[in-house]
Amino acid sequence: MDDDGLFIIRTFAREVDARLAEAVLDANGIDSIIIGDNAGGWLTYLDSLHPIRLAVKETDVETAITLLDA
Repeated sequence: MDDDGLFIIRTFAREVDARLAEAVLDANGIDSIIIGDNAGGWLTYLDSLHPIRLAVKETDVETAITLLDA
């Protein structure tokens, strides 16, 4: 996925929640990317300091938000 024009549509405290949202978008044909760093799972407390972000292309923002709000 090209990183030009990406918009953060949600933030999450837990990776599993971010992955679930990513799966919903993927199942509906929307490319997304999860942005976060917890040192590969070794420092999970970093997720509370820097929430995990879910981003989509600008053209998919409205559709993605609608899908996740449903």
